[in-house]
Amino acid sequence: MSEFRTLGSRTIAEEAFLRLDRATVVTPDGAVIKRVIVAHPGAVAVVPIIGDDVILIEQHRAPVGRSLLEIPAGKLDIPGEDRLDTAERELEEEIGFSPGSLEHLTDLLTTPGFSDECITIYLATDLTAVPPRPVGAEEHHATVVRMRLAEAVDQVCSGVITDAKTVAGLLLATGR
Repeated sequence: MSEFRTLGSRTIAEEAFLRLDRATVVTPDGAVIKRVIVAHPGAVAVVPIIGDDVILIEQHRAPVGRSLLEIPAGKLDIPGEDRLDTAERELEEEIGFSPGSLEHLTDLLTTPGFSDECITIYLATDLTAVPPRPVGAEEHHATVVRMRLAEAVDQVCSGVITDAKTVAGLLLATGR
């Protein structure tokens, strides 16, 4: 069976950390199709665990017009910074903890129908409290929430927690 082949792409817009590309793709039967792709630098997310508890952040998300309860996360927006270093930085910035241990849980493709964003999710343990260093407006107005991991999973199952990276991270953390 033949494969899809990308003949090329061109950038049609750039804004902040995102790029919008139009790709020309050949299907296995030879048809030529166009696809719009949101190019993203990638991100990390971390499930921080202390005993039976998980530390979450509640922050406003403009695209959905409300606050969401999430695991700490952030973009790979510092050139040359390793994913593990980004995970450590985000934990300190968002919730004020430094991890003693980071374990890779998964690499999650967030919306492969239109974006190449990949979030690497880690489990953080042996946490040490450090002064939080919020960076963005949302982080400055965020609330750090500590709850039982089992309660967070219940909130996933009842539809209270709906953020995809958080759902995946919490469910994967329960299997450890």
